Amino acid sequence: MEKNKKASRYERLYQQLSELLIKSNNPISAMATISAVLHHKMKFLWTGFYLLHDGKLQVGPYQGALACIDLKKATGVCWTSVNSGQSVIVPDVHAFSGHIACDSRSKSEMVVPFYNDQNQLIGVLDIDSDELNTFDETDSHWLEKTVKLINNPTSI
Repeated sequence: MEKNKKASRYERLYQQLSELLIKSNNPISAMATISAVLHHKMKFLWTGFYLLHDGKLQVGPYQGALACIDLKKATGVCWTSVNSGQSVIVPDVHAFSGHIACDSRSKSEMVVPFYNDQNQLIGVLDIDSDELNTFDETDSHWLEKTVKLINNPTSI
């Protein structure tokens, strides 16, 4: 998708999510809503959250095919994002050493870490595409902004 069109779509989705989540005080409900809106409006292969729990990265709310429940520690794109505290864009998952293939149709991936109100990393937003080179800095900008709505929904 062309960058300007993609940015415009993300901006509309961000406004929609802000309006939906302003009434929510439940992070799990917010994650479920974000997953559903992004998955269906952006047509991603898999869209969801992995949450840190007792030192494990475990699946949370998501949309798409059956997910891996626990991700092997210190392996894959999600753990790379957790360990660095930064978003990770992978143009070709088959070229990423240690990639965890929950769905063999996945070709590119984007992972965004998110934090609680105490600024502690609590999980990641994980998005897979069935096309190579799907994600870029436009996705990174808008998805990083979107995950902030989980604990701090604001009206536009």
